[in-house]
Amino acid sequence: MIEVLVVVGPGLVADAGLLEEIAAREFAAAGVSGTLVRARDAAHVLSLLSPSSPEGVGCAVVLPGRSAEVRSLIGRDLGAVVWVDVERADGVTAAAGATHLHGRGIGGLAWGIRHAVHRVRHPSRRIAYGPLPEQWGELYLPGADELYLSDADGPPVVMLIHGGYWRSIWAADIMGPLCADLAGRGLAVWNLEYRRPDLHGWDATTADVAAGLAALATAHGSDALPSGADGAAAPDLTRVAVVGHSAGAQLALRAVADAVAGEAAAADGAQAAEEDARAAAGEAPAVDGVRVAVSLAGVLDLVEGDRRWVGTGAVGAALGGRAPEGQAAPPYGDASPLLRLPLRARQLVVQGAADDLDLVDFGRRYARAAERAGDEVTYLEMPGDHFDVINPATPIWQATAQAITQALAAGPTSRG
Repeated sequence: MIEVLVVVGPGLVADAGLLEEIAAREFAAAGVSGTLVRARDAAHVLSLLSPSSPEGVGCAVVLPGRSAEVRSLIGRDLGAVVWVDVERADGVTAAAGATHLHGRGIGGLAWGIRHAVHRVRHPSRRIAYGPLPEQWGELYLPGADELYLSDADGPPVVMLIHGGYWRSIWAADIMGPLCADLAGRGLAVWNLEYRRPDLHGWDATTADVAAGLAALATAHGSDALPSGADGAAAPDLTRVAVVGHSAGAQLALRAVADAVAGEAAAADGAQAAEEDARAAAGEAPAVDGVRVAVSLAGVLDLVEGDRRWVGTGAVGAALGGRAPEGQAAPPYGDASPLLRLPLRARQLVVQGAADDLDLVDFGRRYARAAERAGDEVTYLEMPGDHFDVINPATPIWQATAQAITQALAAGPTSRG
């Protein structure tokens, strides 16, 4: 059985009983054995994280608190520790192999335990697509006996883009359950992390998602996308699904729209100019095997999203200003999926009926507009809330996963 050690740093401001309740609930839900220990000081934390510790560390979650001595351990090579700051703590970089989660309050402990257990049960390979700390993706590969649509070309690829209203407190770990579910269905999964605009600006976010998608193309044939476990073939980059949740859905559909526009420019004889422009901007070429773009509870109308103050003003904060009156100019005109139609790519729009009513409205109106624009679009609305669409146990996700695998099995969409 997996052993989870939760270490509470000295001076952490939190009710001790509540921390124990959260930990016990998560241990039981995950089916693991766990221990919560209150550390006296940094030396005690260090001893608890030692492989020879009597607590028998299988995976560790540490709430460091504000102690400078304990916080200095976050950057040390102590293995696959999940560091959880209950407060927002920007600019913290954990050592290689470790994870830093922050800004989710006391509930962050639950997220930390889930992530620690997930990493043990579902190993992945972290691959950098750029030089900065947040420019990476986690690659999950199925074993040879799990391949879906098994053939010589290897498994199709699902690229996941997490949401969180473009704020840095939410990260790629929230997509962990989908990574496990999709890999279990025999699909390769590329779970993308990226710079968020609250710290780095909108252009950085857009560039990172484009580079993350392009990394699939540039990594083809290299050791960045290795062969699967037990000799399975490398991922088939001619069959790619780009899937985003919430704000990540906006990023997913925008990235596909940009990629398709790049293909169209190349088809019009402008390939050299397009490549020169991308090179000048420091961008990589786009992958050309996208079979379906998927919105899971997506923020698909940014103009109305800003005007309705969804996410307590998340849209304007991310894009750097309020939506303009009249015809939307950049960045809204470039960023809002509704204003990019037709995408000229197959789309699946998934929406929980019990979600924020504005998101339900956006999903319904977007699907109708995409169909009127000539795109091939499927609208899937079922019972569920904002997070049921990324919960593998729910009927809405089961239906979504089936639709994704069917789309990857189908032929490519016409770009006409």
